[in-house]
Amino acid sequence: MARIISFLLLLLATGCLKNRNINNCARNTPECIEDKISAFSTKPKGSVPGEVYEYSYKGKRVFHFSPYCCDVYGELLDENCNYICAPNGGFTGGGDGKCTDFFTTALNKRLIWKDER
Repeated sequence: MARIISFLLLLLATGCLKNRNINNCARNTPECIEDKISAFSTKPKGSVPGEVYEYSYKGKRVFHFSPYCCDVYGELLDENCNYICAPNGGFTGGGDGKCTDFFTTALNKRLIWKDER
């Protein structure tokens, strides 16, 4: 029991439970990605991405923020939160055209966060 409590305190101290998703700790979700997700909780549901997934794309670790509505682009960010492209969303649903191969070539899809409000 003492080991479990010590482990949970360590997680809290390192910020791993910040988003109430212990899976973020297991794969070391970058802090800037966690910060973006944390900011969603202050905004109304439906005005933020519903899900965030981690992928491997062209040899890099990337994070896809799903489009939250209608003609909004889904964003693909690298692990430093640099914008890469919009693989989906927008008026046509096909994104910004800068990474049309994303959904056919990206590997290791893993759910990082889902808005369950």
